[in-house]
Amino acid sequence: MITTLRRISKKVAGKDTVLVVPEKMEKKAGKLAAHVVAVKPGTYHETGGLEFETVPAYNILKPFHPKSAEWTGYILHIDGKLIYIAGDTDATKEAKAVKCDIALVPIGGTYTMDAKKAAELINTIRPSVAIPVHYGEFVGKPSDGEVFEENVKAPIKTEFKISF
Repeated sequence: MITTLRRISKKVAGKDTVLVVPEKMEKKAGKLAAHVVAVKPGTYHETGGLEFETVPAYNILKPFHPKSAEWTGYILHIDGKLIYIAGDTDATKEAKAVKCDIALVPIGGTYTMDAKKAAELINTIRPSVAIPVHYGEFVGKPSDGEVFEENVKAPIKTEFKISF
């Protein structure tokens, strides 16, 4: 994860950048940005004009992201909309309880849920728009997006933001 943070921070970090990370990453993240907000799952925050909640992000049957690591997904509050960024997770009980307008969910299957399980999650939380992420390049296949879309029930709209 810290490698991804380094790549991202080099592209977007400036003197006013605020980096939000799980508590366990605070020390390493402090080397990448001047302002770091360390968070735990299940908390609410306001920082730099951004309002958000954290949701536990973990695997149920895989060893990659144990619940004890306290990784997080995020629900951003922007212009009256709730945007859920699930993070590396499975369809956990906490994820199934999320209320949102837009959901970005991982569908790669290796470190997260697969396309069908992610569609089941979306059909449970029922956002207006679902955006599949975390697939097709390093994990999963480009066609996983189509499998996801085929399994998401109307009237939920699927948007693709990744192109291959």
